[in-house]
Amino acid sequence: MAYKISDACISCGACAGGCPVEAIAEGDGQFVIDADKCIDCGACAAGCPVEAIAEA
Repeated sequence: MAYKISDACISCGACAGGCPVEAIAEGDGQFVIDADKCIDCGACAAGCPVEAIAEA
């Protein structure tokens, strides 16, 4: 199951830099995760300073 970024996202980009498969991109107002690319490694959640990322 892919990870999802909540509305708590502050658009800092820390998650995108930590994603090994480049599944995270800047969306409209916050970052978004492409579920088709996500490999469920959790690197994005571990790197998020506001804990805005969790398993969907």
